[in-house]
Amino acid sequence: MMDIFHADEKRAQMLAGFNVGAAGIYPTMPQQHRDFFAGLRSFYIATLDERGWPVATVLNGPPGFISSVDNSHLRINAPRREDCPALSSIACGQVLGALGLDFTNRRRNRVNGVISRMDKNRLEIAVQQSFGNCPKYIQRRQISPVERHAGPIVRLSLLDAAARELIHSADTFFVATHAHSDVANGGADMSHRGGNPGFVKLVGDTLWVPDFSGNRYMNTLGNMLAEPRAALLFLDFNSGDVLHLQGNTEISWQDNAQHGLQGAERYWCLHISTAWRFPALLPWRGTDIEYSPATLSTGVWA
Repeated sequence: MMDIFHADEKRAQMLAGFNVGAAGIYPTMPQQHRDFFAGLRSFYIATLDERGWPVATVLNGPPGFISSVDNSHLRINAPRREDCPALSSIACGQVLGALGLDFTNRRRNRVNGVISRMDKNRLEIAVQQSFGNCPKYIQRRQISPVERHAGPIVRLSLLDAAARELIHSADTFFVATHAHSDVANGGADMSHRGGNPGFVKLVGDTLWVPDFSGNRYMNTLGNMLAEPRAALLFLDFNSGDVLHLQGNTEISWQDNAQHGLQGAERYWCLHISTAWRFPALLPWRGTDIEYSPATLSTGVWA
């Protein structure tokens, strides 16, 4: 039987001082996961571009745009933009990681697998891993459909003022990682990160992120050990803009003088090399329902 975790995930667990036993990671989707995906309005996906870089995007549609034929196949019916580097890169047989998140109740589930079928407006994932995550660090929001006219991709040679403000004020982002293709269980992965507004620190073109206590699987950091390249998605819940960053990552396993955020167990950073924005991509607006104490990061950066 294949190990649930690849070698670098196990190494990350060891470096973090974790002893992970039986994990709630399934080779197929439990019925509750299938039902959950079917009620979503958005789906966050990660794959690889032609250079082997992780790329990410968000697919949107009315409830029901995600469905499952059986417990091993997940279908997403959504138009694919030709100017989206993530969507223009996909092909049958390619790895794909996906995350479903319901901001109204702070529930999230992940699936990892390969693309088994695709046509103009449909993707099908052959699921290899399916698992839930706890609601920690998710800011609860009311999601309201909004009619928008999404603009073409805007490539940024440098982060502009709007991009920097979005990062500085963010309480949510998504991170796409990947382990080398020759690593067992080394597919693409999409994960959520959250905290109080300002929990991400931007120093020049380097973005610092505190790593809070979680499920101890170390999927994201394990992938970063195997392959330092990563991609991040930041959402503007008011305007609907989506900011995409790519860069190389480094992990700081021990707290030190340059850091200082309460609740952080370790830190990692992304040295930004590429950025682009999709104006008004989200066909919905997210309004805070309440401030959630579970986001925890109550400290301030040193």
